[in-house]
Amino acid sequence: MSHPSFSVELFPPKDEAGEERMWLATAQFQEVKPDFISVTYGAGGSTRDRTVRIASELTVRTGISTVAHLTCVGSTRIELEQILDQYQRAGIQTILALRGDPVDGPSSPWVSTPGGFDHADQLVELAISRGDFKVGVAAFPDGHPASHGDLGKDIDVLLRKESLGANFATTQFFFEAHSWITLVDSLAKKGSKLDVIAGILPVTNVKQLTRMAQLGGTAIPEHIEKAFAEVADNETAVRELGIEIATSLCRELITAGVPGLHFYSMNSAQATLEIVKNLGLR
Repeated sequence: MSHPSFSVELFPPKDEAGEERMWLATAQFQEVKPDFISVTYGAGGSTRDRTVRIASELTVRTGISTVAHLTCVGSTRIELEQILDQYQRAGIQTILALRGDPVDGPSSPWVSTPGGFDHADQLVELAISRGDFKVGVAAFPDGHPASHGDLGKDIDVLLRKESLGANFATTQFFFEAHSWITLVDSLAKKGSKLDVIAGILPVTNVKQLTRMAQLGGTAIPEHIEKAFAEVADNETAVRELGIEIATSLCRELITAGVPGLHFYSMNSAQATLEIVKNLGLR
């Protein structure tokens, strides 16, 4: 059985102290050589400039392939072209093209930017036309919030993005392997060849988990919610449980043939590194 790829996600911090913590985590990840590191935008595109800078610095500092997020939020087409040009000059070869969340969160109404885009497929087209980029997109094993449980709609959206040149998909985090398996099988039945990389969240904070699940529309299975509730006041126990649950999920996904595991690190390396060690990926 071949090993899946191993990658991590970082987010641009809001202050210097946060940036120091992010670079510390980066140095720890660098020791185990992830296949790539991705860098997010903040909510509503709020850290766009910092994303561009940090993604560019990561490539230079680490030599590890950097995947830079790009969203439609708050940017005109001209601004998006300029960002893609900056990424290209920095040696970044892969983009994750996302519509992005409205400034007030995923459940808020979408507000168009004059001269901008409203859908991620437009970003895919732009990135493909603008440079020699490999382009990834988002996938939702538990369903996109806007699809209201219609998996067929999500599949059609992914197929369109693939037809426009998307090379791979990375999922929102999830907790049950069958959600990923169902998504991948449904795509394959439609002739898709997209690699669907599984997004994994090593839970270390119960309040953070609840907030992220609400924002992304991720279902927390009842038995997992109950297990975390029982240890919510014990930081060490929460972290250990999070590692145990993520390790178990990853093992199921590896057995099912997942091409890659992408860890939402929250700018902290230790829990992810323990899971990677448990799995024998490094």
